[in-house]
Amino acid sequence: MFEQKPAPIIGRLVVIGVGLIGASLASALKKRSACTSVIGVARRQATIDEAIKAGIIDAGALGLKDVAQELVKGDVVFIAVPTLSVESVLSECKEYLHPDVTITDGASVKGSVIAAAKQVYGEVPPQLIPGHPIAGSEKSGVGAANPGLYEDHRIILTPLQNAGASHLNLVDSMWKAVGGEVIHMPVDVHDDVLAMTSHLPHAIAFSLVDTLAHDADNENIFKYAAGGFRDFTRIASSDPVMWHDIMRANQSSVLNAIDLFAANLARLRSAVAEDDSEYLLGVFTRAKEARDQFTRLLTKQAFVPKMQSSNIEYIMQPGGQVKGSIRVPGDKSISHRSIMLGSLAEGVTEVEGFLEGEDALATLQAFRDMGVVIEGPVNGRVKIHGVGLHGLKKPAGPLYVGNSGTSMRLLAGILSGQPFDSVLTGDESLSKRPMNRVVNPLKAMGAQISAEGEKGLPPVVIKGGAPLKAMDYTLPMASAQVKSCVLLAGLYAAGETKVTEPAPAPTRGGWLSHFGFACCIKAR
Repeated sequence: MFEQKPAPIIGRLVVIGVGLIGASLASALKKRSACTSVIGVARRQATIDEAIKAGIIDAGALGLKDVAQELVKGDVVFIAVPTLSVESVLSECKEYLHPDVTITDGASVKGSVIAAAKQVYGEVPPQLIPGHPIAGSEKSGVGAANPGLYEDHRIILTPLQNAGASHLNLVDSMWKAVGGEVIHMPVDVHDDVLAMTSHLPHAIAFSLVDTLAHDADNENIFKYAAGGFRDFTRIASSDPVMWHDIMRANQSSVLNAIDLFAANLARLRSAVAEDDSEYLLGVFTRAKEARDQFTRLLTKQAFVPKMQSSNIEYIMQPGGQVKGSIRVPGDKSISHRSIMLGSLAEGVTEVEGFLEGEDALATLQAFRDMGVVIEGPVNGRVKIHGVGLHGLKKPAGPLYVGNSGTSMRLLAGILSGQPFDSVLTGDESLSKRPMNRVVNPLKAMGAQISAEGEKGLPPVVIKGGAPLKAMDYTLPMASAQVKSCVLLAGLYAAGETKVTEPAPAPTRGGWLSHFGFACCIKAR
């Protein structure tokens, strides 16, 4: 019995520009039988011949007009040429393609594609679905084609409001068929994000290699360069013409990214010149954690790996005297509070026995995001460089605390007393847990704080600069989180704040007295 092949996702694929990006899509679709055939359009016959010989395309042409009349609804034209060449290709598309034929592209700058479409068509036609596969290589050409290039990589589509639903669905399905993770994004957001995460790194890599190759008087500089130099500058081997076009096409966003980096680099230079140890440590610890978090996001890992459990059988035999030492795991509640109090303290706080769990690490990261230099954790040891009660800085975006209700509720109290606006978010589970237990008393203290719906579900939004007034608060029910939240807000309130607990079930009391349970705190 013959195995039945799956039905093709699209009809014919026409690849305009049979280089790495276009050839990889063609080979991926052919490998998965996701298209009926592939036609390559290139400027040189030698490129077409090479692609046919490699089995990447079934046929080729030197211009779109030679194949356009055969194309019908369900066929896709994929534009994979340098960014500044897209307009000329779209001119051919307007002249030769029927509106039923879907057009998409792989350009790294979407604003220039939209501008080109408007220049040619007068508007962005419904058949055009701008896209950008976030995948690539420093290699180029037909010979670099890789059918697995898009597997587990994000494909960003930036459709406009007038995009044809059938065209959008076709492009979406095409990318999913080759293993891509498809997301939709506004054009301007895409170009700003890519300027920071792709265009700026390439500009730096090209500039660094050029500087060392021509401006550094050291003939051995490449001969003895270490692996870090090799890894960082790998992308400087990318196609110069393509990156020349990208820098010009995304000029405004690239300039903003370069200016931001240059300002930070200037501050780093000053810190080195002035031997500012704390600033250097702050930059390097924040960068390391950000890079580690980026890796976790790519691999879809949590802050800490899940524990693997298995059954183990032990056979006990009579023995002699047992000697040894046991280390008790740190306490989660105290670990949270050690980070918070250490961050708000003056000077350096050293913590031993810190519980390196998901929730406590979320609190630690939140304070890093607010400018606190925190070393570790390493084997339960953390060193916190406190910024003082009024030293926290506005985070760049929402503070994400995962599934940690303790982090969100206690941070709400601290953030209510800050001069800057802030937003607390969590994962899907935390987003279903009510926060009114802390929102209501904080409002009574004068905080401008809100959460969604009657139950007060996350995200929790806090408007900075609200003057807080002290209060004498009686807990409706015993809750260490609510008590801690109110007391932390009380640090920023005028007057004396008191919290009364319902007897006979007191919650955790004086935090510092409890640190001896699992942590040793030394302030200096």
